[in-house]
Amino acid sequence: MKENQSMQIIDNVYKAFEKGDIPTIMGSMSPKIEWNEAESNSMASGNPYIGPDAIINGVFARLGAEHEYFKLADIELHEMSNNKVLATLRYDAKNKKTGKGYNAQAAHLWVLKNGKIISFQQYVDTKKLAEAEQ
Repeated sequence: MKENQSMQIIDNVYKAFEKGDIPTIMGSMSPKIEWNEAESNSMASGNPYIGPDAIINGVFARLGAEHEYFKLADIELHEMSNNKVLATLRYDAKNKKTGKGYNAQAAHLWVLKNGKIISFQQYVDTKKLAEAEQ
């Protein structure tokens, strides 16, 4: 797989997330994808999430249930070697329970194989996320 194909796949994932197109996101993933939320993030309680169903239930459903809104902003994709893509971005979100908003710096490391995402690692300002939950 060519490196620019990896970039296109990840770009399509972010565009699908913006539209709420979960089937497209899940279709980009390997059935055995390993997804890890950042350490000290409350969503890391299920790490590693294995497979698309675990990600839908353990991450995406929780994001929807716990937030009034959760948007990704300022997404920049950085091509890396070995079918890896690094995304730098910001989370613009508001916690439903506390009513607190946050704008947090984040990075996502994606690994692809044979045109499918096999691994995801999130890095985020977990202090901002935790403060919004309290």
